[in-house]
Amino acid sequence: MLIRCIAAALALSSSAIALPAFAHHPGGGGNTEGAGPIFTIPASTLDEGQTAVGVMFEYVRLTTLSDRTLANAAVSGNEGVHDLKTIESTSAVLAYGLTHDLTVSMRLPWIGRTGIREGSAIDPIDPIVLDRGSTFGIGDITLLGQYRFLNDMKAQQEVAVLLGVTAPTGITNRVDNQGQLFDAEFQPGTGAWSGLFGLAATKRFRSWSLDSNILYFLSSTGTQDTDLGNRFLYNVALSYRLSGAASSGEHEQGHMHLGADFPEPMYHGGPKGTSIRHEEPATSPSAALDLVLELNGEWHEKQVTAGVTDQNSGGTVMYLSPGLRLSYDKWSSYVSVGIPVVNELYGTQPEPSWRIFSGMSLAF
Repeated sequence: MLIRCIAAALALSSSAIALPAFAHHPGGGGNTEGAGPIFTIPASTLDEGQTAVGVMFEYVRLTTLSDRTLANAAVSGNEGVHDLKTIESTSAVLAYGLTHDLTVSMRLPWIGRTGIREGSAIDPIDPIVLDRGSTFGIGDITLLGQYRFLNDMKAQQEVAVLLGVTAPTGITNRVDNQGQLFDAEFQPGTGAWSGLFGLAATKRFRSWSLDSNILYFLSSTGTQDTDLGNRFLYNVALSYRLSGAASSGEHEQGHMHLGADFPEPMYHGGPKGTSIRHEEPATSPSAALDLVLELNGEWHEKQVTAGVTDQNSGGTVMYLSPGLRLSYDKWSSYVSVGIPVVNELYGTQPEPSWRIFSGMSLAF
């Protein structure tokens, strides 16, 4: 089976789920066609009839708030100030190429948040800090359609539109160590429907690939009468095929020579069966290594509960994310380390200090 772009199979990488309090969201993808991004959504799609599956892991470590900060917030009545140690996610992804230019994807995440703490001023003279524990559970399913409306093979340029929805299938009833219901921002699910739409663009030149995407989440009111806020994601990635298949970057108009990733004949133009076929000798699979450098940004609107805006939610975070991807035959594995270069959160919140994103995918 020809392996086109596993990146499209993992196009949900940045669409993830609405992780509350701030937009710490699991993401990621890969590409065996040539150099390509990890976290950024590329414009490439799967071939018609091709299926891809994958599993993605994300771990975000936050700088915890001090006991004094939490206690002072409780005494002053500054509600919504909570501490959070980590955000963790494991996601299963399935994608299918309906046509040569239209791929549909589904993502189901398992989400965990640890180290949830808050101040208590029952006795304002001697406030305390409560360790409320952690939450784990199934999150909301995200469905995404990616339609590539521009595929200029001579110029090696692609542009696609992204449309999707997040359904309220996640768990929303997790309780703390004292049996009290966690606020909406700590629940694995949102209890809300969200629409998403955006654009993705890809430009390849020899062993290099430049990819970018924007994606907007339109949130609605969900569990506990809470609207977690709209989100705007923007990503750009520069990738280089260091070694292996397609490292030479040899392309011809209407036909890409992609080395060992393509042991079967390629086709010109449209769907298989309607195009001219070039017979090429089969080659043994070989490993390919990509170097990737990305800039991943997100703005998150403040959340609103029962008409009251939480001043300690939302903001902007931007990561500089170097990474590696190793591809072999139909498999692709990747890892990316994100370091925040912008941390502008509203109010008092724990800020992300670093992020690790990794995964593996298979196309067939």
